[in-house]
Amino acid sequence: MEKKLDAAVEAVHTLDRALDAYAAAAEDIRSLERYLSSPERRGDLAADESGLLPASLKRGVLSEDGIYDLLEENGELLKRLREIR
Repeated sequence: MEKKLDAAVEAVHTLDRALDAYAAAAEDIRSLERYLSSPERRGDLAADESGLLPASLKRGVLSEDGIYDLLEENGELLKRLREIR
């Protein structure tokens, strides 16, 4: 039982830290969701296609898959959290 207690305490503490990080990122996730279909993203994509963005600039947000995959994973995570009791 002592091993179970130790493992449970560690799991709770790990989840607590992860939830803090998730809470801090929640507004960013909502912002990315809005950005995915926004005129701003379409403008950024057009600028990239016109060669106006530096070659060294990361472009993950310009691919639909990057944000879409994050949103799908987020939805699955929220579903999983509701199921765990």
